[in-house]
Amino acid sequence: MDRFRITGGAALSGEVTVSGAKNAALPILCASLLSAEPLVLSNVPRLRDVGTMKKLLAQMGTRIETMQMQPDGQEQLRLVSDAMTHLQAPYELVKTMRASVLVLGPMLARFGEALVSLPGGCAIGQRPVDQHIKGLAAMGAEIQIEHGYIKAQAKRLRGARIVTDMVTVTGTENLMMAAVLAEGTTVIDNAAREPEVVDLADCLIKMGARIEGAGTDRIVIHGVDRLGGAQHQVMADRIEAGTFLCAVAATGGDVMVRHASAQTMGATLEKLREAGVLLSESNEGIRVTAHSRPKAFNFRTAPFPGLATDMQAQLMAVAAIAQGTSIIAETIFENRFMHVQELRRLGAQIEVDGHTAIVQGVPALSGARVMATDLRASAGLVIAGLVASGETEIDRIYHLDRGYDRMEEKLRAIGAQVTRIEETAT
Repeated sequence: MDRFRITGGAALSGEVTVSGAKNAALPILCASLLSAEPLVLSNVPRLRDVGTMKKLLAQMGTRIETMQMQPDGQEQLRLVSDAMTHLQAPYELVKTMRASVLVLGPMLARFGEALVSLPGGCAIGQRPVDQHIKGLAAMGAEIQIEHGYIKAQAKRLRGARIVTDMVTVTGTENLMMAAVLAEGTTVIDNAAREPEVVDLADCLIKMGARIEGAGTDRIVIHGVDRLGGAQHQVMADRIEAGTFLCAVAATGGDVMVRHASAQTMGATLEKLREAGVLLSESNEGIRVTAHSRPKAFNFRTAPFPGLATDMQAQLMAVAAIAQGTSIIAETIFENRFMHVQELRRLGAQIEVDGHTAIVQGVPALSGARVMATDLRASAGLVIAGLVASGETEIDRIYHLDRGYDRMEEKLRAIGAQVTRIEETAT
């Protein structure tokens, strides 16, 4: 398995361009199942998870053509789902990426049936799909769980009022895609407000859907008989942008993060400013400047517009070398402190009490060999390695490749000493 070798201690400077958002691209790729006409997508990131989703859709019968490689390395794809052959998502593909469950709503809405394996993904805690199932059942679907698969049928879904028991991003997206072809009007209350939900809604509207309220906690969808083709550009990845901002906050330096949008980043910018980082917003992106050791800050993860759980590990790496004590509460996933033990190996002083981490900042970290445990934990370890003295090696960076496009190349371009060590099986 590949690993990163990082020689820390260098301040970062220059420009870095944020790729298309993984968490927006995945549901939008699934939206191609809702129409027989072509969906053309630009700014699609080259990621392991995107590759898995493309493989899943292709296996189901979607024809996918790479029209061109954009100058910044992103792809433009043309997807046509006019001759579907297998209306199922097998365990072999779904087990590696829980976002695969997003084919459930579109398949059921358009074809009246779906067979989807219960999902996998990062081992960061329970992420049940019961809210997806509850919502689809309210719309008239007959659903059974058999042999690890969700088996769903419906002649045509009907509009319904759905109140989710918890805020769920993928649940909101799945139900929204199902509702666009349902008969009548569907109301999703307690809907996720994340920017990626809005981006999906924008794409669906271009395809002919009638959606109101995306970005609020109440989304209203008026079902239509069919959707057409469209062209859509995937939004920039706010988590990747936040990761680069945190890297500069930890190492020091001056970097323009192109395509970063303050409107999509919620509380991340507020916390970095509390840490003493200078942030300057413009139409080009966000310029981050850090000339001194960061100050301690406290935060609690929460659904958007609160602080994203996907930024917790990266901000913890900043807190690890901050002046003072930071208190971090994780409210979304119960197992999302697995990176703490690895940060301790680098010299961080962190104690965990249930869902709260107490981080006593230290003046410096020291390099060591560590292991990535999930996607965002990988990014946190990279940031810690960039600031640590000496050499840090990070194993299992296949986790990182699920959500970051050529991270080592982008970091080298702004002055980091990062090398990918490729290992082949023997």
